[in-house]
Amino acid sequence: MIFDYISSFLGAIPAAVIAGLVPMVFIIPFALFAVYWERKVSAHMQDRLGPMRVGYHGFLQTIADILKLIQKEDIVASAADKPLFNIAPVLTFTGSYAAFAAIPFSSAYIGANIDLGVLYIIGVSGLVVAGLLMAGWASNNKYSLLGAMRSAAQIVSYEIPTVIVILTLFSMVGTLNLYELSELQSSNMFNWMIFGGTVTGWKKIVLIPLMFAAFLIIYLTTLAEVNRTPFDIPEAESELVSGYHTEYSGMKFAMFFLAEYANMFAVSAIVTSLFLGGYHSPFGYLGNTIGITWLVPIEQFFWFAFKGIALVTVQMWLRWTLPRLRVDQLMVVCWKYLIPLSFLIFLIVSLLMVL
Repeated sequence: MIFDYISSFLGAIPAAVIAGLVPMVFIIPFALFAVYWERKVSAHMQDRLGPMRVGYHGFLQTIADILKLIQKEDIVASAADKPLFNIAPVLTFTGSYAAFAAIPFSSAYIGANIDLGVLYIIGVSGLVVAGLLMAGWASNNKYSLLGAMRSAAQIVSYEIPTVIVILTLFSMVGTLNLYELSELQSSNMFNWMIFGGTVTGWKKIVLIPLMFAAFLIIYLTTLAEVNRTPFDIPEAESELVSGYHTEYSGMKFAMFFLAEYANMFAVSAIVTSLFLGGYHSPFGYLGNTIGITWLVPIEQFFWFAFKGIALVTVQMWLRWTLPRLRVDQLMVVCWKYLIPLSFLIFLIVSLLMVL
């Protein structure tokens, strides 16, 4: 792993600092690209051009927006709880950033190869909920507080079917380590979702539709985790005036924005690692074919990023296609449909593994 390589040259503490900063090298360019990409995806879906003037086809528009946010005055309302108000965006981004520690971008780079990697990511994402609640409360704004309370109810509720799907996978393979889960899906794309040789024969035929349903469930729940349409109730602009970050401006607002896009890739990376083969290529590796082994980790990173960005693109597609759910409809989808369905899949898969 990258930590071992760096520590052999520089020592443990510098290696930990450098390895901890590596995800930032990916997150910031990805956020810049994702903002531009979402503008273009939404524009073409609505038969318009999107940004065109700043840079080639508006490619530099997002950079111009970042420069504008950096220069904006940092305004804090006089009635706000200033210490909590200032900490909230940092805490929210920390929760998103910490999740990248256990994500295997390739066989050569995993920040921390944790045995309970999936549960660690689910647990550390709780910091995001705390940050959003803190932002809503500290703003001393009723709309912000209402958005924060909705966010807490939504994220906590939708974590239940997420964890049930993860337990379903654990009953199949006996591990929650994302690196090991990725390795079990190696060889070819027909091993994805059913984890290679873990199951055979008639069980494989029964498990394929069950795993596809589990894939759809966890993808829907991760949409709710990152507050994306149709689950963007915490930010319902038509009724909450942008929700929990109504009172924020400048770089504090930008940190919420950065956390949202970091979360979008993080949850897509989890789904990729659990169901879509992780960093494995569906066509084999050019590096192995031509005998250049150091090229393989680069190819793995490419495939992992490609799959993650493809799932992020679907998130954008859904945002500009579906209407926002009401808050009661949001809870009905979770408690009446997703939780019972995920639990039924868990029971059937567990029974199959016992037989």
